[in-house]
Amino acid sequence: MTCLLAMPTAAPAHFGMVIPSDQMVMSGDARIIHVDLKFWHPFEDQGMNLVKPQAFGAAVQGQKIDLLDTLIEKPMRGFTTWTADFRINRPGLYVFYMEPRPYWEPDEDCYIIHYTKAYVTAYGDDEGWDRPLDLKTEIVPVSKPYGLYAGNVFQGQVRLNGKPVPWAEVEVEYDPEGGSGRAPSDMMITQTIKADPNGIFTYAAPKAGWWGFAALSTSEEKIPHQGVDKDVEIGAVIWVRFHDMP
Repeated sequence: MTCLLAMPTAAPAHFGMVIPSDQMVMSGDARIIHVDLKFWHPFEDQGMNLVKPQAFGAAVQGQKIDLLDTLIEKPMRGFTTWTADFRINRPGLYVFYMEPRPYWEPDEDCYIIHYTKAYVTAYGDDEGWDRPLDLKTEIVPVSKPYGLYAGNVFQGQVRLNGKPVPWAEVEVEYDPEGGSGRAPSDMMITQTIKADPNGIFTYAAPKAGWWGFAALSTSEEKIPHQGVDKDVEIGAVIWVRFHDMP
């Protein structure tokens, strides 16, 4: 159960966002990619402030590179977001990840921490995309998390403290990129699916673009707020881009 479940009515879904400018760097492409970090309501394009994260880095070939000091504050429509440039110097699979500082959400009476990641493959080397990063909670890809066409299936396994989460509930949301999306009903802004007994979920994206998947849990640890211990919603978030078929 998460803090969100205590709300009497549906609330906009929060998503940590780690969005690289290119998920598949090939020969002839720019060697420098831009990585944007936000805490946002992506479909509705409603902003929230993201203070400088507790951790930001890239994992490549089993090694984690600390990139926290490369972050530059990027104001966006009155809200704080962050961006970083990263130079791809060699072939490999790069997993960009963010651990934000706890965000106090008064409407839900809890703190929120979304462990967020996205994958970039460089020059055809894509070994290891199915390995966990050993984050407190994460979605480990079962399908390759890039090179997907709209309509393809994406599968991931929800893990908490290194173990699969049976029947995990996963929120799914589309990022219209630079604008607000339009849905025939508020019930279709954030879609919800359930994982199987092994924590594996399946989703077929109906449209090209960035799609976020967030599996929410409640941490065993609490954080005090004004002298009262409060629940902490921890989210395992992954962003995957789907492409139109030529």
